[in-house]
Amino acid sequence: MAVQSGRQKVQDQWESAQIEAQRRREWQSKAENRRWRDRTESSGTAQIAEAQSTGWALTSDAGHQGRGGGFELAIGRVGGDGERHCSRVELSAQGSEFRPKGNTYLQILQSLRHPSVSPRMAPLLQNELKITSKMVQGDLNSLSPDVRAFVVGNAKVCQPESIHICDGSEEENERILVLMEESGMVKRLTKYENCWLALTDPRDVARIESRTVIVTQEQRDTVPTSKTGTSQLGRWMSEDDFDKAFKARFPGCMKGRTMYVIPFSMGPIGSPLSKIGIELTDSPYVVASMRIMTRMGTDVLRALGSGEFVKCLHSVGCPLPLKKPLVNNWPCNPDLTLIAHIPERREIVSFGSGYGGNSLLGKKCFALRIASRIAKEEGWLAEHMLILGITNPVGEKKYFAAAFPSACGKTNLAMMNPTLPGWKIECVGDDIAWMKFDDQGRLRAINPENGFFGVAPGTSVKTNPNAMKTIEKNTIFTNVGETSDGGIYWEGIGDILEPGVTLTSWKNKEWSLESDEPCAHPNSRFCTPASQCPIIDSAWESPEGVPIEGIIFGGRRPKGVPLVYEALNWQHGVFVGAAMRSESTAAAEHKGKVIMHDPFAMRPFFGYNFGRYLAHWLSMEHYPSAKLPKIFHVNWFRKDEQGNFLWPGYGENSRVLEWMFRRISGEECAKRTAIGYVPTASDFNLKGLGDINMTQLFNLSRDFWEEEVEDIKKYFEEQVNADLPYEIERELLELENRIKQL
Repeated sequence: MAVQSGRQKVQDQWESAQIEAQRRREWQSKAENRRWRDRTESSGTAQIAEAQSTGWALTSDAGHQGRGGGFELAIGRVGGDGERHCSRVELSAQGSEFRPKGNTYLQILQSLRHPSVSPRMAPLLQNELKITSKMVQGDLNSLSPDVRAFVVGNAKVCQPESIHICDGSEEENERILVLMEESGMVKRLTKYENCWLALTDPRDVARIESRTVIVTQEQRDTVPTSKTGTSQLGRWMSEDDFDKAFKARFPGCMKGRTMYVIPFSMGPIGSPLSKIGIELTDSPYVVASMRIMTRMGTDVLRALGSGEFVKCLHSVGCPLPLKKPLVNNWPCNPDLTLIAHIPERREIVSFGSGYGGNSLLGKKCFALRIASRIAKEEGWLAEHMLILGITNPVGEKKYFAAAFPSACGKTNLAMMNPTLPGWKIECVGDDIAWMKFDDQGRLRAINPENGFFGVAPGTSVKTNPNAMKTIEKNTIFTNVGETSDGGIYWEGIGDILEPGVTLTSWKNKEWSLESDEPCAHPNSRFCTPASQCPIIDSAWESPEGVPIEGIIFGGRRPKGVPLVYEALNWQHGVFVGAAMRSESTAAAEHKGKVIMHDPFAMRPFFGYNFGRYLAHWLSMEHYPSAKLPKIFHVNWFRKDEQGNFLWPGYGENSRVLEWMFRRISGEECAKRTAIGYVPTASDFNLKGLGDINMTQLFNLSRDFWEEEVEDIKKYFEEQVNADLPYEIERELLELENRIKQL
């Protein structure tokens, strides 16, 4: 690596720290201001419902009695220069409420040039809440002022024919599913209980990283300054470009359709670790799926009250009447697809795609990209990790969080049936973990989701029997094959078809084993309730979360990387996560199997600059009384020279977890190597497994690791550049020196 001079490196990091400190001070000032949002004052009740969570608020604890029985107050914000920008507003009494004299609240804010005020998210006064859309369910007046303003403002822009406030009830869900069935958007799978099949437009089958952006004032807030000119750690869009993109897409985009208002909680309702969002969408598929993937409905609105929420706006981008026919009755607009995140305003805006990763905005968009930014500001972690509990034969239990890129066995691990006698594994979550230190310094985690959105191909009774039991009812399948007797089919499912049963592919064509194309799309999915999992952990909805004692990183590495190793310490463990590499997956639009850098399995999901993300992880070590988890790395996918897997995987992976369990318990069952601690043959439980070549599984090739170090060094230099924390650079140099001693 072309290492900068020590003085320049320190200067760059000092400047970054000063910028970050200033932004944190500004955010804290905004957060303090937002607390005045619902203040009331006067002889009656003066409702200041217009104070939005945009950085504007009352600048003092109370207003002052105005002339003529009115009420005078000051509104303002903290600017980037640290100064308060204020304007004094005189309100006049109108019945039991107070109204600004002369100017509307929006005009006042615009006069002060607040950077985030725009018509689509503008605060609205009660007398401005007039829209042409008819209400088909729910009452706008039952919503809090902030939620109502969000709904009405976007209804005015998107112009839906009707508005439906979702209550999350079973009756509502049945109506939504029947509506989709009648329109041909989904098909009932008669072989199972309440299971459905959706086939998408072939152009709308995966996350689209090239159309997924973070909108911030400065590019460096989103991504480090890449030496190659193109960042692989996220995509930035300027505020001006986003405003233009929004205006080119959203006005009138919901004409002829229903705007569904989805109140949802990420995490158990009422948990101190949970967050609430409101998604507006014109897709009934999103409504039905969000009911599975989140806690959704009236209970969420009740818990929200007048509190803050993440604003989520989604449209398939196909107003009625259609200009051209749909493919598979699946509305989408691939040419204009855009998924944008505005962290400062806690907003997500998605257009043109109905695929789950782009339209179920509580999932990757909220739970990772926006939540990772919130977590940085509030001192916790939002990660692309499963959570599982493992209990040994004497009843001792430990919880692990594990990060793997999509389609690398994450769901299989979360729902594993261990082969070791007396050991038990239970699932808390298969995809996302929110982790925060408690008062005793223990890192506690919740699964913010309510369901599983799993990759179907390769899932079978052999690979994941618990997943197969979970999806037997109340499940929405997308882009899988269909059997003529009303069942589902995909590559690797392992089912033998009954005589006379035929298959139809995800492209709605007759299919046989001799066909050139796969029956199911490689990224086909099942969306199913987590509560149906036969090994769901009893504490999976615990409000305080479960205590994490081990963190696992992993990827699909055919060569060079051993089955398991333990990081030397927390700082080295953060480096291990930063240096993760894996074969690319079908969950994104990449073609073929290419070894890609995927730090923390978060490469597509960072909500802010990766260098600052690393600094945030490193800072966890300094939390008062922190009981830090041990960090491990695994690779189930190492192959021999003939291309055969060296490790059987699946339930046998419990043997690796057993070794980790023992290490966390303090057992000296490992030896130190150049890359970390690894088990020896005598330390590792292979009883009853047969012929396993431990030498090949754990071999450390000097040539391979020298090349690995160079690849990591180049990646850090080109992609993270001046934002790479000194501690990570030092870990890389120390690894390089240790490899030379092999």
